[in-house]
Amino acid sequence: MTRLALATALSALVVAGCGAKATGPAARACPAQPGGEVQLAGGEVILGAAGLHPEEGPPRAVAVGPFSIDRTEVTNDQFAEFVAATGYVTMAERAPDPDLYPGVPPEALKPSSLVFVGADAKADGDPAHWWRVVDGANWRHPEGPDSSIRGLGRHPVVHIGYEDALAYARWRGRDLPTEAEWELAARGGLQGKTYEWGDTPPVPDAPRANTWQGVFPAVDTADDGYRAQTAPVGCFAPNGLGLSDMSGNVWEWTRDWYLPGHEHGDTGPDADLAIDPADGTPKHVIKGGSFLCSDDFCLRYRPAARQAGPPDTGSSHIGVRTVRRGQEAGSPPSG
Repeated sequence: MTRLALATALSALVVAGCGAKATGPAARACPAQPGGEVQLAGGEVILGAAGLHPEEGPPRAVAVGPFSIDRTEVTNDQFAEFVAATGYVTMAERAPDPDLYPGVPPEALKPSSLVFVGADAKADGDPAHWWRVVDGANWRHPEGPDSSIRGLGRHPVVHIGYEDALAYARWRGRDLPTEAEWELAARGGLQGKTYEWGDTPPVPDAPRANTWQGVFPAVDTADDGYRAQTAPVGCFAPNGLGLSDMSGNVWEWTRDWYLPGHEHGDTGPDADLAIDPADGTPKHVIKGGSFLCSDDFCLRYRPAARQAGPPDTGSSHIGVRTVRRGQEAGSPPSG
């Protein structure tokens, strides 16, 4: 599914996001920004879960080799360093290839990306009222051409497609995590628990992550300090492995193709295995949920949660973190 198709058919991202536009600055004080990465020995992880969303199960054991993973999601400052060094232009900043859109008027093929624009009531079930393809929206202008990332250098970069995420990772001599690597890291050393911190749901006076509180999609009470917006990375307590924002804030790309039929695992380069019967296109797995995930709607900020991400489409709530495989830690991100 492409950016233009998503203008009218947003079902893949409806369950990936749930919320309304930010109305004020963050109220939560953040500790110093974590840096570097965490080296993990690997091992066996029970991937998936049973009983909540069908695409998460059945649970199965997967062996994971040693790898290092960024402590935080990639920030705007870190991505800007990459762009300054390479001149890279993201997918959202390029006009779509006319050859991929036969019959579409040239004037409709503009650089654009998906922006969550909110909804007035929980009863509004039309995703076209929640999301909009906005001309000029990209990582530098997250809500459109009149917005900017000034003052948001520590926030996670968004509006990057799979190709953009992989290009950044390769520039750093790293890769995108597999779903199994990501989930092992997100579980924080705990097996079989609902959340990265255990089985106890978060409570309003002790938020664990940047998620949606209140009645989705009409009211975000912002008990976590952020009303329907990203938070600076590392604002919430890390998990048991020292990793921040593995729950909420932004969804994160993995390198795995999203397979139909509840299957999990690294499928390598074979996109033919991952064709979505709904629209005939392959998709990658995204993990971790976002600031738009609510307990009363999607509850997808759990380690087992997974969603299909169209690889050519960025949005205002999808970001990335990187890995390096092997025993030696790779280069830490700057900033």
